[in-house]
Amino acid sequence: MTQTAPLRLASYNIRAGLGTDLRRDPLRVLSAISALQADIVALQEADHRLGLRPSALPRDMIEAHTGLRPLPVANTAESLGWHGIALLARPGLDPVDIHRFPLPGLEPRGAIAADLPDLRVVGVHLGLLRRNRRQQLDHIREALEGLPTLPTVILGDFNEWSRKTGLGRLARHYTVLTPGRTFPANLPVAALDRIAHSEHLRVTPLDIPARAKGPHPSDHLPILAEVTRV
Repeated sequence: MTQTAPLRLASYNIRAGLGTDLRRDPLRVLSAISALQADIVALQEADHRLGLRPSALPRDMIEAHTGLRPLPVANTAESLGWHGIALLARPGLDPVDIHRFPLPGLEPRGAIAADLPDLRVVGVHLGLLRRNRRQQLDHIREALEGLPTLPTVILGDFNEWSRKTGLGRLARHYTVLTPGRTFPANLPVAALDRIAHSEHLRVTPLDIPARAKGPHPSDHLPILAEVTRV
């Protein structure tokens, strides 16, 4: 990433491939990811929740359908992500390091950070309870402060319905952007999916591509942004 070559980053809670018609269709999800034309995509609920948490997307079809490759964030052969969070990146965007942060709360949650040569991308899926989300944001911020300094983008499903409260712990240290309403996909009323970034970055939310009529691949809409170093 340079001042003249922005990266396109996206985030998408794919609900393990379960569309608004209550059918699981991984190819429909891959088509939606491809339409974003992103360089990096953070996925939430990329794995099924039970048993060995197998991937909800066929690994051997991801690159052919999207042009992106899964980054090595999983700690089992069956899963695509860790705590359901996966990162896909175009070939050539190879991480220097991967960090996994277990998060506090009633539900098992985690965050993933991928260190690229000049950018850290953090994928998150925060808890359902605000008090847990606040604990999780504190934990993420403190964990990132313990790492070598890099311009950082944090994106994912923040699960926060309010646009005024709940994210103050992050907003004191990062610029928090709300690209738009993303949930539920059929008639979005809540902006659950957010982007936060550190200084020395310019992040510009983009409109998501128009899609064909019919059921949505997930109960969330994706978010998309351009990131430039300044």
